[in-house]
Amino acid sequence: MGIVETIALSMGIAWASGINLYATLVVLGILGSTGHMVLPEQLEVLQHPAVIAAAGFMYCVEFFADKMPGVDTTWDTLHSFVRIPAGAVLAAAAISDVSPAAEVTALILGGMLATTSHGLKSGTRVLINASPEPFSNWVASVTEDVVVVAGVATAVYHPAVFLVLLAGFVLLSIWLLPKIWRGIKALFARLRKLFGGQVEEPEIGPDAAIRLFNPKMLRHHKGQTEPPEPR
Repeated sequence: MGIVETIALSMGIAWASGINLYATLVVLGILGSTGHMVLPEQLEVLQHPAVIAAAGFMYCVEFFADKMPGVDTTWDTLHSFVRIPAGAVLAAAAISDVSPAAEVTALILGGMLATTSHGLKSGTRVLINASPEPFSNWVASVTEDVVVVAGVATAVYHPAVFLVLLAGFVLLSIWLLPKIWRGIKALFARLRKLFGGQVEEPEIGPDAAIRLFNPKMLRHHKGQTEPPEPR
C-alpha cells in the first residue's frame, strides 16, 4: 500500500467514524474478510466475524435511534465519547506500519477529523429536530449512511479522489460550523423565551438586604432624601 493509499485510508476511517462508527467498522470488516481489500496489520482484527457481528448489531441499534427526533441528539451526545476517540485510534492503527511519528500524527489529525465530522452531523441534527415533521430525520440519517459507505469505498479504491473531496469537506466545515453554532444558540434562545420567558437575576449585596428590611434606610444609604409629605 502506497503513501497516498495509506493516508486516504487513515483519514477516511477517522472522517467516517465521526459520522457513523459502526457502519465504518462493518464496511471495513466485510471488505477485509471477503478479500476486497487488504487491511493494515493493526486493523486485521476488524475482519473477525465477532467484531463484524458486534458492529453490525450496534449499527442496527443506531439505525433506529438515529431516525427518532430527540433520541438522535441524545445518541449523538453520548457518542461524542465514542466516535471521536475511536476515529483517532483507528486512524493511527491504519498508519502504524509507517513509523511511530506517522502514527502519532495520524492520531492527532484523525481526532480532529472525527471531531469535525461528528460536530457537523450532530449540530445539523439539532437544527433538523426543530422541524415539526419527522421525515427530515429519516432523509438525513439515510443520507449519512450512504455517504459513509461511499466515502470509505472511495478512500479504499480511489484514494486520490477521496483526498481531494476530504480537503473540500474541511473547507466546507470551516465555513459551515460557525453558522450551525449560531443557529443552535438562536434555537435555544427561542426555546428559553417560549417556555421560560426572561428570568430576572436575583439581587444580591447590601442594597438588597436593606431594601428587604427597611426601604427608607436604602434611600438614606444612597444619600437620597425622602420627599416631604404633602400637607
